[in-house]
Amino acid sequence: MCGIYGAVAPGSRSGRAPGPPIVLERMGQALHHRGPDGHSLLFDAASGFGTERLRIVDLDPRADQPFVSPDGRLRLACNGEIYNAPELRRRYRDYPFVSRSDVETLLPLYLDRGVPGLAELDGMFGLALWDGVAERLILGRDRAGEKPLFYVRLGQEVWFASEVQALLGVPRLSRELDEVALAQFLALGYVLEPRTLFTAIRRVEAGTFLCFGTDGREQVVRYWDPSKLAAAGSPEPVADAVPHLRSLLETAVGKQVQADVPIGVFTSGGLDSSILAALTARTLGADRVHTYSARFTAASYDESAWSARVAARLGTRHVEVDCGEPALREAWTAVTDQLAEPLADPAILPVYLLARAARREVKVILSGEGADELFGGYPTYLGHRLAPWLLRLPVPLRRVLSASLDRLPASGRKVTIEYLLKRFLAEIDRPWAERHLCWFGTGLVRDRAGWERAGLDALLAAAGPDPAGALLLDYQTYLRDGLLVKVDRATMLQSVEARAPYLDRDVTAFALALPIEEKIRGLTGKRVLKRAARAWLPRAVVERRKRGLSVPVAGWINHGLGPEVDRLLAPERLRRQELLDAGSIGRLLAEHRAGRANHARPLWAALVLERWLERWLPERA
Repeated sequence: MCGIYGAVAPGSRSGRAPGPPIVLERMGQALHHRGPDGHSLLFDAASGFGTERLRIVDLDPRADQPFVSPDGRLRLACNGEIYNAPELRRRYRDYPFVSRSDVETLLPLYLDRGVPGLAELDGMFGLALWDGVAERLILGRDRAGEKPLFYVRLGQEVWFASEVQALLGVPRLSRELDEVALAQFLALGYVLEPRTLFTAIRRVEAGTFLCFGTDGREQVVRYWDPSKLAAAGSPEPVADAVPHLRSLLETAVGKQVQADVPIGVFTSGGLDSSILAALTARTLGADRVHTYSARFTAASYDESAWSARVAARLGTRHVEVDCGEPALREAWTAVTDQLAEPLADPAILPVYLLARAARREVKVILSGEGADELFGGYPTYLGHRLAPWLLRLPVPLRRVLSASLDRLPASGRKVTIEYLLKRFLAEIDRPWAERHLCWFGTGLVRDRAGWERAGLDALLAAAGPDPAGALLLDYQTYLRDGLLVKVDRATMLQSVEARAPYLDRDVTAFALALPIEEKIRGLTGKRVLKRAARAWLPRAVVERRKRGLSVPVAGWINHGLGPEVDRLLAPERLRRQELLDAGSIGRLLAEHRAGRANHARPLWAALVLERWLERWLPERA
């Protein structure tokens, strides 16, 4: 694991790498939190490659990157972990490896099979490979998008880095705001790949390799298409699904706990994280496993008691991490000051605090991202199942129900039935894909015109039938561009590597192809995962209602963060910028503070955007 960065000029006639070395040095400084254990820069006639390394596999400095092939043809920098590296070492046993690094195995694989061979990689990665003979730069990312990679085109030059802020110092880079990306953020709370909020900076798409050659063109090689896997269906008989899933999960965890440093697990006491904790303890021994859970002052948000019970049953070395308001305020300041990507998911704050606590004992954390999208865990999927039944009721009766709910007082508690029902009924008349965006979105954009500005109309048109289409949509949007961004950035700010066993190549392929009835039946989600979990966990944990990691933002907006909210969402400020409607934001804030409605979600998105503008685009703030 590391932060990677660099610049190349394929076909350059200058005979030197683009940009002065000091620019790459500063890029490395901007990424130092991703890899504080080792720093390396390597230049040749047309390229400059750098890495900031977090040593996890082979702790010797000889395993520091960038790697160079024996003939000097290839330069390689890779952020992530390659889980099938042992198999590749056996295949290329005659290659003169200089380390035990998993990343070094990419060199003989590419020399043997070229870009198509890289599709064999099993792992999470953002990689850059320079082929000096072909004068070709290859940038690539893993299937789900666990590891990030961004790039900039400036004429013949291509600059790349693991995080956006490392690219902001590139000479001649424009900081023009991408209006479509802004519309996406306002609708969803995150930006869809390949865009960022800066027009000039783009993301390498998940499941692709991007090739730059001397002709100046970009060639996209897509090696992973979840839509095709979902459409193909499962070759496994349904009767064999549960034992097969158990085997896949045990294998996935076994691969992902391989490291030369201690391992931990983020836990909530819920199904997904408890499975990971149980399998990690079985694989490594409970006394070698550290578990971490968030402790909130607000009782409805606090799941630490459940986490402690699971940890006690498994025998792990458990730590509860304070996520009270003072700690969350520290996290808010650190995250917004250091990350040049706005993300309107307040859960990034407790993840940052969990990583800060974990860093005292471990360098690797297992986390449960992907389980909900692959196996049907969100309440919204059940909402889609209920929608046809409710739509059969007479319209006047539905209006009475909605009006009755609106008269209920707003609650700042975590995911109350009142809150869910209000959101459910407010959007029930929409087509399912529009309804889904409203349920999952920020609430700042609720009309088709806004979605068209965000380029979401094509996404809506391509969505398959619900609820299977909803799971796939979330895998390709919310998970990839929201949740995985949150976990990677929050943990790497504390130099901790997060791994997601549910996103293992084989687990994901199995889940995508599985019939929807095996995931959601009636009003029960994660059906096959729950049946598989009975071999490892008690029934109370398996059947516990999903709650999810969240933050008591509703009360925080009114009290502890009030002065910051008033400053950043001041009407005169918003009117000057002409990015958010000052009247609408003012109305939302007034209703929220009066207790007439819970507008925490849209207000938080507006607050995050305004803080991002202040820190990273002050000329528009």
